[in-house]
Amino acid sequence: MTTSVLPLLLLHIFILSSMGSHGHGHGDGGAENREHYMVVETSSLLKPKAICSGLKGLLNVRLIRVHEYMRAAMPSSNGTWVALHRPYGPCSPSPTTTSPPSLVDMLRWDKLHTDAIRRKATAGGDVVLEPDKPIVDVQQSDYKMQASFGIGTGGRSGSSSSSSRISRPSAIDDPILAQPMSIDTSIDLPWIQCAPCPMPECYPQQNALFDPRRSRTSAAVPCGSAACGELGRYGAGCSNNQCQYFVDYGDGRATSGTYMVDALTLNPSTVVMNFRFGCSHAVRGNFSASTSGTMSLGGGRQSLLSQTAATFGNAFSYCVPDPSSSGFLSLGGPADGGGAGRFARTPLVRNPSIIPTLYLVRLRGIEVGGRRLNVPPVVFAGGAVMDSSVIITQLPPTAYRALRLAFRSAMAAYPRVAGGRAGLDTCYDFVRFTSVTVPAVSLVFDGGAVVRLDAMGVMVEGCLAFVPTPGDFALGFIGNVQQQTHEVLYDVGGGSVGFRRGAC
Repeated sequence: MTTSVLPLLLLHIFILSSMGSHGHGHGDGGAENREHYMVVETSSLLKPKAICSGLKGLLNVRLIRVHEYMRAAMPSSNGTWVALHRPYGPCSPSPTTTSPPSLVDMLRWDKLHTDAIRRKATAGGDVVLEPDKPIVDVQQSDYKMQASFGIGTGGRSGSSSSSSRISRPSAIDDPILAQPMSIDTSIDLPWIQCAPCPMPECYPQQNALFDPRRSRTSAAVPCGSAACGELGRYGAGCSNNQCQYFVDYGDGRATSGTYMVDALTLNPSTVVMNFRFGCSHAVRGNFSASTSGTMSLGGGRQSLLSQTAATFGNAFSYCVPDPSSSGFLSLGGPADGGGAGRFARTPLVRNPSIIPTLYLVRLRGIEVGGRRLNVPPVVFAGGAVMDSSVIITQLPPTAYRALRLAFRSAMAAYPRVAGGRAGLDTCYDFVRFTSVTVPAVSLVFDGGAVVRLDAMGVMVEGCLAFVPTPGDFALGFIGNVQQQTHEVLYDVGGGSVGFRRGAC
């Protein structure tokens, strides 16, 4: 041990001893420290492991083609599931050839994305970009979840069904290449790039484009149909009696094309017939080359949830994996089938002034090291969006300042990086430490749900993984850094959101 490290370690021990002697008074200091502090390897806070550890609690599933899916879990009695992965992680079935975006790029994209959601949240429609406004070239996030879906059927003859759930006659069909798609709960309309899709109107994706002309079950939604009329703000008129769609994310990205129906394969035993989606022939902005498009799970009529609710139930859940693991998306309820009682639940907020796409919850407080912060609950009145693609949780400034003060106090044993890093203002230099002790941080939701975050949900690349919203009472976000390893249950029919730790 060097003399330069010794004072820091002694200070660290002193701080932990002081905090342990002023806890809740329901146990000895050592047990309380173990409960309210986490000793973690420094490497796990800075760089993910390069080896895939698979699905934790479920059998590992490596997805290359739709026909290679395996039944590895029992979701709710009428549910189904698919595996999720991180695009740059070692569990990705088709790793990208590019380097992952930097933390600076990811947080820059995150701000653009969340600002756009706020702008359109109460507008009742998408934000239309000004034609002369330059498009910001932003990077997609390494934290965005992806899953593989089969769209369309082979060209050979075979039986089909109008039922929303059938057993797939895979023996007589041509193999269907899986379409990797991002999972997004803040958009309603699913879409993928379709041939013909020439550059530069489309982005260069890694896998082959879906060609609806080679699918015997593919058809354009006709103009004048109920499905075309239900597009609402996503409608873009007609062309040759084919319904057209347009999705503007409001953050520099957009997609347009023909509204189609075709078969959606979730796994070998589950096919959704007449699945409606956007067949994109033009995009704007920067999309990840590792995906074919977006599988949207918003609360609107066009989403995967709404289209399958009659079959699987009005609920879904997902588990955001850590960088070295796989996660899952489950339609119909929890992925472990009957484990709904083990979720900490908070009510979904019903706000008629917010577009139905978004899933709102309400925070009531924050705990750091077992202590509830002195934050008036009223500052959380704006609500928070549960979002699968937002990276960092955004808190009201009053709550964020209280969290930062408590966190810095608990981490006083470690040298802080002056000025922060990548827009995060509380970062640490762990170069001289092989392990660090991080205070437990828990989010307290309306209804009494207390969600304790893992260490990777507290810090990202050595920094406190939270940022403030533009102001108190502003719309906040619960990001997927904080959701990591939790199964998040969107029980839309039951009006609640649930959280279960250690699910993936």
